[in-house]
Amino acid sequence: MSEERIPVAESTQASSKAGGPWRNLKGGNLLIWGLLVVGALIMVFPLYWMFATAIRPREELFSGEFRLFPSELIWSNFSQAWGKLPFALFYLNSILIAVIAVAATVFINLLAGYTFAKYKFPGRNILFLLLISTLMIPIQVIMVPEFLIVSALGWVNTYAGVIAPRAAEAFGIFMVRQFMVSIPDELIEAARLDGAGEFKIFWKVILPLSWPVVAVLTIFTFMWRWNDFAWPLVVLQDREAYTVPLGLNLMKGQFFTDWTGIMSMSLVSILPMLVVFIFFQRYFIQGIASTGIK
Repeated sequence: MSEERIPVAESTQASSKAGGPWRNLKGGNLLIWGLLVVGALIMVFPLYWMFATAIRPREELFSGEFRLFPSELIWSNFSQAWGKLPFALFYLNSILIAVIAVAATVFINLLAGYTFAKYKFPGRNILFLLLISTLMIPIQVIMVPEFLIVSALGWVNTYAGVIAPRAAEAFGIFMVRQFMVSIPDELIEAARLDGAGEFKIFWKVILPLSWPVVAVLTIFTFMWRWNDFAWPLVVLQDREAYTVPLGLNLMKGQFFTDWTGIMSMSLVSILPMLVVFIFFQRYFIQGIASTGIK
């Protein structure tokens, strides 16, 4: 009987398939992948530790032993922490402030960035440099003057007092300007020849082309407003107007801190930011790359 021969190409293909997803990786690529996996684990570990702390027994936190995995899963820590303070009201306040701030900040930054990118007027470059230079000023330096202005306007303990001072961000204007410089001027000139007004050009021509930078602004602004602690602490005085970060601060006692409750509510507070990022992630990388930020 003659031996059955397998073609060399088929045997090579079969062996490559058997190698799995690592078949085309060389030594250098394996090292890079290993470093990436280690970096990902380092970044994910704080989230895991928050989750492990939130569901482990309270007595285990003060036992003095390091345990990577909880000895028991106590899911009731979430409901107990939620009921200690009016977190539903805190979340409602944070959502309203973050959503309104995102709408106002994105709209103002888009208009300002479009103006700096496509309109020529005396002192444009100097004004833009002065605007960018404000990024070097710490927020603590201008907090007192801002509070005096907000107090004079009667906006203390209101949503407007939290939102208005941050409605125009120098970083956002810079990012929009860098993005819109790449939009061809011929599109604007063609729209003007067709009789479109300036705002209609912005709304119908520029805005549909600017979704990547809108996504980046939305993610950053929502994250900043949702996590903001110092300015709401200064403006908001009644507990019913507190945001989630201020509510979490209330759980820290003078003699005892409920770490399981803080970690459980901190995990819940991350969910809105994850939803916003997942919704806009398809435009996020494109927006960052097109603005020239590295």
